[in-house]
Amino acid sequence: MKGGNLPFTPNEIRDLPQIISAPRFATYLQAAGNHKEQALVLYEWNLLLSAAFIVPLHICEVAVRNGIAEAIEKVHGATWPWSNGFLRSLPRPKRAIDYNPEKDLRSVASREPTAGKVIAELKFAFWEHLFTAGQDCRIWNAYFRIYFPGTPSELTIALARERAYNALKAIRLLRNRIAHHEPIFTRNVSDEYNRIHEMIHWRSPAAAAWMTRKQGVTVLIAQKPRP
Repeated sequence: MKGGNLPFTPNEIRDLPQIISAPRFATYLQAAGNHKEQALVLYEWNLLLSAAFIVPLHICEVAVRNGIAEAIEKVHGATWPWSNGFLRSLPRPKRAIDYNPEKDLRSVASREPTAGKVIAELKFAFWEHLFTAGQDCRIWNAYFRIYFPGTPSELTIALARERAYNALKAIRLLRNRIAHHEPIFTRNVSDEYNRIHEMIHWRSPAAAAWMTRKQGVTVLIAQKPRP
């Protein structure tokens, strides 16, 4: 397996697998053919890639949630977090254990004094759930292309909104996996990056170009250790 710019010392080869923990390290050890040092190379690459993904993930979440919030405000006014009409329009979960966007918004809005504070505190899943079919007539038919001007013109609003919903769900799952320090080396990380880039581009082609210049994901993908 090639990769890893820094050699591991004998002490690191001995101690790091224990520090990482045997169950967690076993995933990398298996992928590296039970070769401890090669498994550490893979772990290190996964670590650096996960860290690099924070930049595009950050830009994507901020860009998309602000675009959604601006569209909501256009329909429901500046005090939309406290609007009963908007709250009633949110999708209802099928099961009690599923995420409830209305419950999340009511909870956050009860303790935050401004819409800006509410936006910052809502879960990523809240914004994902704004891209559901029930919001097409209320918000997206009129405002999707205004607040997501980079959306391909050949897509209908319904298809664009559905694609955005599926993209945000996948992005959220990647974000959560990275946040919990889980391995991402088995995933198609090029597709993951392209999905994030696409959502930023839909919101703002200029922001997507800026993110492309600042990110380090694509360089690391090209450096993935190989057997």
